[in-house]
Amino acid sequence: MDSISPCSETSRLDSNGEALGQKMSSYLVPTLKEMPAEAEIISHKLMIRSGMIRKLAAGIYSYLPLGLRSLRKVERIIRSEMNRFGAREILLPAVQPAELWKESGRWDKFGPELLRIKDRHKRDYVVGPTHEEVITDLIRREIRSFRDLPLNLFQIQTKFRDEIRPRFGLMRCREFIMKDAYSFDIDESGADVSYQAMYEAYRHIFIRCGLKFAAVEAYSGPIGGSYSHEFMVLAESGEDAIAFCPACSYAANLEKASTPDYPVTPGESGPLEKIYTPDCRHVPQLAAFLKIKEQDIIKSMLYLADRTEPVLVLIPGHREINLVKLKESLDGREPVLASPEEAEKIMGVPMGFVTPVGAKVKIIADCGIKRLGSGVAGTGEKDYHYLRTQVDRDFKAEAYFDLALTAEGDLCPKCSSPLTIKRGIEVGHVFKLGTKYSVSLGADFMGPDGTESPIVMGCYGIGLGRTLAAAAEQNHDEDGLIWPLALAPFQVALLPLQVQNPEVSRVTGALFDRLTGKGVEVLLDDRDERPGLKFKDADLLGLPFRVTVSEKSTSKGQVELKLRATREMSMLPVETAAEEITKLIQADGS
Repeated sequence: MDSISPCSETSRLDSNGEALGQKMSSYLVPTLKEMPAEAEIISHKLMIRSGMIRKLAAGIYSYLPLGLRSLRKVERIIRSEMNRFGAREILLPAVQPAELWKESGRWDKFGPELLRIKDRHKRDYVVGPTHEEVITDLIRREIRSFRDLPLNLFQIQTKFRDEIRPRFGLMRCREFIMKDAYSFDIDESGADVSYQAMYEAYRHIFIRCGLKFAAVEAYSGPIGGSYSHEFMVLAESGEDAIAFCPACSYAANLEKASTPDYPVTPGESGPLEKIYTPDCRHVPQLAAFLKIKEQDIIKSMLYLADRTEPVLVLIPGHREINLVKLKESLDGREPVLASPEEAEKIMGVPMGFVTPVGAKVKIIADCGIKRLGSGVAGTGEKDYHYLRTQVDRDFKAEAYFDLALTAEGDLCPKCSSPLTIKRGIEVGHVFKLGTKYSVSLGADFMGPDGTESPIVMGCYGIGLGRTLAAAAEQNHDEDGLIWPLALAPFQVALLPLQVQNPEVSRVTGALFDRLTGKGVEVLLDDRDERPGLKFKDADLLGLPFRVTVSEKSTSKGQVELKLRATREMSMLPVETAAEEITKLIQADGS
């Protein structure tokens, strides 16, 4: 399309060195008409269809020009807020020596997600999934005195975690780009200040990204530490469930949410009675057969801690076991549900008839069992159950824990109002690490009295690709993406419909120059294609503003403006169109 060749296309750059204007014909925007077969959720489908990403291998993606522009916008927002809240940028090596991971104790604990490699000298290394060890090693070499603290360092870098089931595009990758920050303080009160600063920085970041999100209490997982919060973008496709209280500020990941201390249920008194219950090995079957409520059944499930020690776990029949809480109750040992064959070998009876009465294995129970009073339990004999099984009389648990998953309608632990369950996508996580890494790696400082103490640490991560994917999950319709202005790869899609028409070409070129001259980012669809295709691609790409230049509009001295989010359309005079569009962008960006 030689008639539209604005000279400013490659010479006008924004303050970050990005070209303000680009022609679609030379920009590699390989849009697809059909939904990709391998994509499961809408963000994955639309980011592939709109030519933002392409899959190289399982959980490993290439960013194409449009995707990279949006990724860079997330990066710039993060960097500006990190700097504003006092963090200083560094860049650490991606390949880390195994010795550091052995010092911290995570070489054996992190699991198969840790990609372990050897160099030519047969020395062990890992491809960094996170950088607590490396940053602590740096700090222990450089920080000597309390005068050097507090300190907060961050980086934006590629990580690798060998996920067993990478899926959902950028949502669960093996290779991903992450912002990780680390704070260092002399005591717990200082660490609390650093934690709160990063918490506020994250709020600012996700607000600026145009996302609907919530900060929820969470488990720290393999990173460790005393407490943490996840920043969750609310979306029906989210992998995580979140317990919300509409009446107060309580919100927690379902793995972290605590179940309330319900009052003790008296239960039926009297001696144990064994009754015939044919083929009732599952709670719903047993409840229906006995015409009782599921919560009156003691569900007995056999787990193997780290696949070795058998542990019988008891929970009310209407509840599901929270595996994260169960792992914590087992001192971090991984709970694996015993197979039917293993259960029968260890307990001498098929699963479903396992009994705590007279059990020769370790027993732990959910707090709800202690409150149950008495209930129906297995007998250790196929097709039979006990009535009136009583805690402490007929069996004893070694310990009681909160082991149940919180459910819709449970009472809020703060205000006792009913909880609601929503879905969310984790995009950020802040941890208060304490001295977990500084003690194991020997990162100490000398205090004013000359005594040495371990540095108190915090850790703060954001997944950049996940943030983009979460934005796509929240902002789309049946026609494609609807990018928030802050994350859109370009602000304006400029569509000339009859590219060979001299007046259309003249108006398009002039408008392109005026918009980019005002600092507006413009993607010019200069392809000689039919209008319907251009409109469909514009909707698919989801740029906030679409400006159409046609023979019909230019004959009236006008161009057409469409707002992608609302579909609102209006006609603007050619002479003032650039100014009016710029004002709309500035108003939206404010």
